[in-house]
Amino acid sequence: MFNNAAKYSQLIKAEALRLGFMACGISKADFLEEEAPRLETWLNNNRHGEMAYMENHFDKRLDPRLLVEGAKSVVSLTLNYFTPAKQLDSEAPKISKYAYGTDYHTVIKEKLKELLAFINDEIGEVSGRCFVDSAPVMDKAWAQKAGLGWRGKNANLISKDAGSFFFLAELIIDLELEYDKPFVADHCGSCTRCIDACPTDAIVAPYTVDGSKCISYLTIELKNEIPAEFKGKMENWMFGCDICQDVCPWNRFATPHQEPAFEPTHELLQLKKTELVDLTDEVFKQVFKGSAVKRTKFSGLKRNIDFLKPI
Repeated sequence: MFNNAAKYSQLIKAEALRLGFMACGISKADFLEEEAPRLETWLNNNRHGEMAYMENHFDKRLDPRLLVEGAKSVVSLTLNYFTPAKQLDSEAPKISKYAYGTDYHTVIKEKLKELLAFINDEIGEVSGRCFVDSAPVMDKAWAQKAGLGWRGKNANLISKDAGSFFFLAELIIDLELEYDKPFVADHCGSCTRCIDACPTDAIVAPYTVDGSKCISYLTIELKNEIPAEFKGKMENWMFGCDICQDVCPWNRFATPHQEPAFEPTHELLQLKKTELVDLTDEVFKQVFKGSAVKRTKFSGLKRNIDFLKPI
């Protein structure tokens, strides 16, 4: 069985790279013992703000065998989204790089389905589920266990080879495979650039982010009004935020993605500040069709843009 496990693992990793994933690592589907107290403390300190769903399925977050019956392996994958492209109007409200192209949920889900189909075709009938940032799966913990990187002081997963501008995804399957060694080194050292650069002081301690203060949370997850205390601190971000990644020295190793679906449209990059300030529902639907920005809905994006206006 061990030889088969090694052979199957190599097959899966090769196919993952062929499908366009940047890296693939595999870990044993087991209880995340170290994560349990961390998650409990984070929730007890209300670091999740209004993201009430973070309190749900506590056990499932920590044990993939509760998500997939008979689960043996967690296949962790990364997909690059880095782009040197920028919005042309430097004064226009900003969008996080990850939302420039087609919604990543759609793109990655298709790739995961192809990978699962490949496993069934080449190895045999395997039960499993695909996960892309939309279920109680602790993707950073699994990626680190699979040897794909370490969690930086901004709580993002960082790779020595590629920085941190990548998505995380998982296949949880009932197939025994060869498991990678976890990534145990921490290559942040004494650097505090992400902590120093965060305009809302969301990184409350090294490796701990208060989600309720994060610009990404405020512009996407928060459904109510943005608290007045953040007025003048948003650095012109209307959807997401890249600050803690832009200043991270490891992102000097980020290279442009090769995923056509993530290419930004000219319409999006050419939006002027005036067009965004006077954004209409019609333009919103046209420019952000198929984009992750649709998560905020027109009303949410308009709220964010209005909040950025000087008093």
